[in-house]
Amino acid sequence: MLFPDIKYVFLDRDGVINRKAPEGEYVANWRDFQFLPGVEAAIASLNQSGRCVIVVTNQRGISLGLYDNAEVETIHEQLQKHLNAKHAHIDAFYYCPHDKDQCNCRKPKTGLFERAFRDFPEASRANSLVIGDSISDIEAAHRLGLPSIFIQNDLKIQKTGATEAIVLASAVSSSLFEAVAQYLR
Repeated sequence: MLFPDIKYVFLDRDGVINRKAPEGEYVANWRDFQFLPGVEAAIASLNQSGRCVIVVTNQRGISLGLYDNAEVETIHEQLQKHLNAKHAHIDAFYYCPHDKDQCNCRKPKTGLFERAFRDFPEASRANSLVIGDSISDIEAAHRLGLPSIFIQNDLKIQKTGATEAIVLASAVSSSLFEAVAQYLR
């Protein structure tokens, strides 16, 4: 399955762009941020194809007091600098700082996407795609009527909700690099 009409690609951050911290831990600063293989090339490929790349990420660690908004923004600034050096970039970052059931933006709710659609009025359900590694990413896409690609990074570890995400997603891939190469040529 190819997605030829996609112009806006919404990426989850932790688990898609960078290695996700172990359960109960968080990527709280740039030192904790480890790129997954091929991510820079995949994002550069999306940029070169004229697609807009938007990060939508839950950052619950803020509500738990483990880090703050400024630290998330510093991570995103460093991420952008790193990508720029690789001739790639993220067009926008949206993050939810809330804990569960405190807002309308924490995925699987759709507030982050709705904000992006307001900021990018050309984006629509017909030309957007979500790539994520959790059931909440895929459920948010489903609620919005968007196609999605579920990233199943480590087949040895079955994440909670992975079976449901596989069924609900439009496609499944092992990495962002593979997803871009296989579905967004």
